[in-house]
Amino acid sequence: MSSRALRRLKGEQRAQAALQELELSDEERVNNNKQRDNITNIFELIGDADGGPSDEETQTERRLSERTNEGAQLKKDKIKNEKSNKKKKKKKKAQAENVKEVAAAEDDIDALLETLEKSKGLSHQNTDSSTSDNRPLLYVEHRNLNPETELKRYFGARAVLGDQRAKQRQRQFHRCTWMTVPKDTWPRFSRPGISMSLIESSDGLQHFTFEHNRDYQQVQFKFLDAVESMDPNNIVVLLQLNPYHIDSLLQLSDVCHMQEDQETARDLIEKALYCFECAFHPVFSLTSGTCRLNYCRPENRAFFLALFKHMMFLEKRGCPRTALEYCKLILSLDPDHDPLCMVLLIDFLYIRCREYSSLIRLYEEWEVYRNLSMLPNFAFSVALSHYHLSQQEDISPENSQQLRQKSDVLLQNALIMFPGALMPLLDLCMVQPDAAVSSHAFFGPKSQIGQAPALSELVSLCVGRCHSLWKEAGVILWLEENVKKVLKRVDTHDPYVEDCQDKRKLRYRIAPRNIHRHVMISEIKEATATLPLEVTTQPGMGFDPLPPLDSIVSYTRPERQNAGAANESTLSLFFRSLLPNFNLQRNEEGQEVARAGRELNQEVNRLMVAMRDMLANIQFHEPQREDNPDRDDEEWDWAD
Repeated sequence: MSSRALRRLKGEQRAQAALQELELSDEERVNNNKQRDNITNIFELIGDADGGPSDEETQTERRLSERTNEGAQLKKDKIKNEKSNKKKKKKKKAQAENVKEVAAAEDDIDALLETLEKSKGLSHQNTDSSTSDNRPLLYVEHRNLNPETELKRYFGARAVLGDQRAKQRQRQFHRCTWMTVPKDTWPRFSRPGISMSLIESSDGLQHFTFEHNRDYQQVQFKFLDAVESMDPNNIVVLLQLNPYHIDSLLQLSDVCHMQEDQETARDLIEKALYCFECAFHPVFSLTSGTCRLNYCRPENRAFFLALFKHMMFLEKRGCPRTALEYCKLILSLDPDHDPLCMVLLIDFLYIRCREYSSLIRLYEEWEVYRNLSMLPNFAFSVALSHYHLSQQEDISPENSQQLRQKSDVLLQNALIMFPGALMPLLDLCMVQPDAAVSSHAFFGPKSQIGQAPALSELVSLCVGRCHSLWKEAGVILWLEENVKKVLKRVDTHDPYVEDCQDKRKLRYRIAPRNIHRHVMISEIKEATATLPLEVTTQPGMGFDPLPPLDSIVSYTRPERQNAGAANESTLSLFFRSLLPNFNLQRNEEGQEVARAGRELNQEVNRLMVAMRDMLANIQFHEPQREDNPDRDDEEWDWAD
């Protein structure tokens, strides 16, 4: 028989066996199941020769057990699949719940941050109009204090960092700071003796102050001796022994700046800021806007000056956005008194950064209680901001027209209030005015001569600093149109012209001390020339220009004994030759004698300042021979 026939026969036998199994009654299946359940030992299934079941019964029971095992296995697989499906469903449900919890937590964090920003009071201004309205004015971001952030935006990270990425693994470990990045060329930092303490907390504000320990005070006394010697080499020697002495860094930075060594001058200021930041109190924050420092304390003044000098270096370096952050930081440290008068500078930086909306918002919120319209810089800058906003392409024609009309009104009001600013502004912009304008009495030389000294100081500062913003051709044409309109208003006797004239007579009589201080440290020659004589004759040093009259002195310098003539400077010996009784330090007994000595020292200091100015302006020329030998010497004018 062939193999195909055998396979067919086996298949038929299997089919018959399956039909027989299906024909079994339910009773037999139940009985077989009971018998199987009663079996407690697997060896009972093996029948013996005496009483074992027959072959047919054995095969039936075997088939039933196999079928039962298959059913149990299927049931187990079904249960296992159901469990796995339940686990998957639970896992998916848990993941969905976790996502919901994370989203809720993120919403809570955003709400918390929003409440914190609202409670700060003074806070950040962003270029985006959608977020700037929700943030206070003087908010400062940490990342914007680093000039590399702005430079990367302009030139890219590769151009700014250069080879620094390759050297990051080899660099030394330094403390993380926000204002400056320590350089490997700097001396190793060790605490010089400066610390910060919390004085009081009231009305949501924290008042701090820097403190000097005993060792730092001794170094400070040595620094004052080096300044009196008028020899910068003595300050260099002091810095070699104390590389992080603040006032020495500030004073030597001024010397390097005068010698046009800007890189060294900037590096010295950064060292001072790094030293200050390492001394911060744990609660002190640069960005919260709620931390205050009193400028009347000499220990705090150096921090203000270091921030201001660093800001000026950043602005000249081409980082106006970073300089604006430092300007807001300085203003937030004491916004009520504003010891460095940052309101005379902040408008210029806003326009440099093209944040016109932010400047307008600052003007509108502070005009009520600070009267910013009486400052020439704000009067002209706000008008210029409205003009630039009207020229933008992303605004509608109606809004553009409204902004242009408002800018015209603001500029005309500024020109009427400060007529003495027009001619110097056109002169610095190298624009020749019309004959009708230059010959008119309102804008002519009389408008500048008749100004009060304080007003001349403010106008000269505004023009000397902001004239570069008015050199665009479109701005000059806009200015020319409004100058003609102002002349028509003057000729028609507009009441506003007379009102501004009365205000100029009543106000601007005496400039506050902080304005003089701002002019001195800004180094704008147009404004420096307008300083009053009582300010220029006072002895001033770069580490503490024009100190406040109500200073809070925490420690005093001990009286020095007379040093030998060998330790005196050449200029001191020169004055001693003119005045035999000249002595910088006196140890006489009695208060009256001490007061007289201080007055004498003040007079001598004024004389020394005048002598320095005279020596700096001396120019030696070889006298020219004339043919007339009988010329009278009285014809020489010594005043020249």
